[in-house]
Amino acid sequence: MHWYTADLHFNHENIITLCKRPFKSITEMDAHYVSALQRTVMGDDDLWILGDFCMGKQSRDEPYLRGLFEQIPGRKHLIRGNHDKPWIERFGWASRHNLKEISDGVQRIVMCHYPLRSWNRMHRGSLHYFGHVHCEELNMSRAWNVGVDAIGGRIAITTSELIGLESR
Repeated sequence: MHWYTADLHFNHENIITLCKRPFKSITEMDAHYVSALQRTVMGDDDLWILGDFCMGKQSRDEPYLRGLFEQIPGRKHLIRGNHDKPWIERFGWASRHNLKEISDGVQRIVMCHYPLRSWNRMHRGSLHYFGHVHCEELNMSRAWNVGVDAIGGRIAITTSELIGLESR
């Protein structure tokens, strides 16, 4: 199964205030997100993180952030975001990309951290998943913000769930 999320911002204290996340501290937020991912993603699932996995200074925060990364189940794929520093690429990702196209079952998906106005096969049924804009959904037909601040308090979402939301 493929799961999609974005803008986790592990270790980023200001994101709690900026996006009105319901946590008292980054320790609480980070623990909540890791626990939610452990309950959602299975070991043989693919978890696509569409940017902004974390915020931190390499020398001080790398061991902490690597520890969080290692607690998250599944094959973890990174779509690089504007806050993802080059040193997090050493974390053992299954893959790393700026933009990635995949097939999720029969559905074609184009993923980028940033919302695109146009994407490959847009007029042939492909979907576009993005993050970056946090609280602003900016969703349009066949394109969705899969960031944690935009998917209704969930930690990750599947294609079938997104398609179900569009049909409502």
